[in-house]
Amino acid sequence: MRQPSSEHHLITQVNPKSHISESFRVLRTNIQFSAIDDHSIQVLMVASAKSGEGKTTTVSNLAVTYAQEGKKVLLIDGDLRKPSLHLLFQQSNRVGLTSLLCGQHLLQEVIRDTSVDNLSLIPSGPIPPNPSEILGSQSMTTLIDEVKEMYDVILFDTPPVLAVTDSAVISSYCNGVILVVHAGKVKKGLVAKAKSNLEHVKAKLLGVVLNSNSKNKSSEDYFFYYGGNE
Repeated sequence: MRQPSSEHHLITQVNPKSHISESFRVLRTNIQFSAIDDHSIQVLMVASAKSGEGKTTTVSNLAVTYAQEGKKVLLIDGDLRKPSLHLLFQQSNRVGLTSLLCGQHLLQEVIRDTSVDNLSLIPSGPIPPNPSEILGSQSMTTLIDEVKEMYDVILFDTPPVLAVTDSAVISSYCNGVILVVHAGKVKKGLVAKAKSNLEHVKAKLLGVVLNSNSKNKSSEDYFFYYGGNE
């Protein structure tokens, strides 16, 4: 499988002064402000209704902006069905989250340093036959408790909300959820259903990132953040 270009996807790393990078910093700031009257947002999940909406690009660049701020950041690939973070960060996926949760490797053996200072990665590891059960296991609860003591911010990439129950399971470990919507691509009804599915499991939806591809200007994606639960 061909690896995606980090230069295209990790815009906050390769071009931190771009207006897109600034949009991610605004997103980071809005997330931080959303926690003023609540506990801090330490564990965050980025979700989407369907695949191809820019969820992985969003969570990766958000992780980079937190790391650039000086936070110690852990990015976890919770998509145990179609993982991609190891490709984006050019890492091996031979061992990872599933290896840890199944007791085959220790935590320190699955955490990878990345080319971004302060940013570590746990890739998905080998694809298991029972992703939802593994993600909902006591081993996963233990992992979250452990990494919360080690990192300032933990971010999850997840499968699409409407495809499987994995995202709902992961949301139970998180202080907040960001929903990525590809403007003009996904029908409003599907977005509403994804929002309803998350609310059904009492996930805390912090806001929505609208992702649109402006072919007139460039091939890059543009992101906008709308806070609140409405």
